[in-house]
Amino acid sequence: EIQNSKGDPKDDSKAERYEVQLKGAGVTPYSRGADGRAVLRSSLREFLCSEAMHHLGIPSTRALCCVLTGDSVTRDMFYSGHPQQEPGAITTRVAPSFLRPGHFEILAADRNHEALSSLIQYAMKNYFPGFHDIATWFEEICRRTATLIVEWMRVGFVHGVMNTDNLSILGLTIDYGPYGWLDVFDPDWTPNTTDFRTRRYRFSQQPEVALWNMTRFAEALSVATPDTLQLQRGLDTFTDTFNSRYLQMMSHKLGLSSVNRSILEGLEKVFRTSEVDFTLFFRLLGNIRLGAPADAIYSAVYETTPSEAFVTEWSRWLQSYRTLCEADALSPEKAVSMMNRTNPYFILRNYLVQAAIEELPRSRDTMDRLMEALQNPYEENDCTRPYFQKRPEWARDKPGCSALSCSS
Repeated sequence: EIQNSKGDPKDDSKAERYEVQLKGAGVTPYSRGADGRAVLRSSLREFLCSEAMHHLGIPSTRALCCVLTGDSVTRDMFYSGHPQQEPGAITTRVAPSFLRPGHFEILAADRNHEALSSLIQYAMKNYFPGFHDIATWFEEICRRTATLIVEWMRVGFVHGVMNTDNLSILGLTIDYGPYGWLDVFDPDWTPNTTDFRTRRYRFSQQPEVALWNMTRFAEALSVATPDTLQLQRGLDTFTDTFNSRYLQMMSHKLGLSSVNRSILEGLEKVFRTSEVDFTLFFRLLGNIRLGAPADAIYSAVYETTPSEAFVTEWSRWLQSYRTLCEADALSPEKAVSMMNRTNPYFILRNYLVQAAIEELPRSRDTMDRLMEALQNPYEENDCTRPYFQKRPEWARDKPGCSALSCSS
């Protein structure tokens, strides 16, 4: 545990406490028979993405450093029967707490009620000051979790393996494994190779999975409180918070005071007719909000010539969108300012990280440029401008670019 002092260093009440974890340092009691080590590529992915999320304004664990261990680690990247030795590394990461719902589930499953009650009281006292009853505390966790998922959806982030052990009770993004960013908008896309069959962790299902996790959390907490009906209030809060904040978020992405389901459903039809780049589309939509012609958005489409289906759906949706814009109270200038604070100019696409990892044995120039760009993701500047482009075709199916595994 470390302290970041605010004010008088002798006054503990003004200090923020952080937990430090060394990911990849070796066997722990929780390694489940594995070696507890990590390879360089997966360590760099966590380091870069946690910092990228922080600068996007999305709650996340942070990375202090990433170092080589000097050891070789054997990994089968895609579980295909072809293990290889790779450089080992350790990521030092920090957060106020790394507590997850899974910690509480374990104690409930073991019927260790005394330890469960102690952990609940510890969590409330140290990380949720002012909360004293379990139901109200759980409701706050549900609210934070729903808010976090909305933020993921805003930037097109897909966690990839969002089980109850990979979710923070503080509403932080935690454990960057087979994550990914939407290049082409696809609600059914998952970056996790082991999830290809069921697509449980796909982009569009992240809200449902988060609610499922919160339901399992509630079941664990019910062991420690007789007021189990009040725990349902937390689950209802999750749904209400997500629904209201999602609509608000989408209105900001579209540069409108408010949106309705119709305009969002129409937009999804546009996305489904062609390969539309999620990030470029929303960032370029600001030009249309300022009155640019319709073809100003075509550069966000992969085909050189947009398909007839796309043009049809796009024209239909654009007419509805412009009607809403004309009736909206926001001026075009204020609307675009809001859009540019909501729609990032730069995201840490997987192919960019993969290219940096491959170049690292020869040079760290690409890695350094990515680090500079991710610190100002909403700005168009000399650092971010080279990355404002569609995913190249060579990255469509390349390992590490289009899909990852838990060993990636």
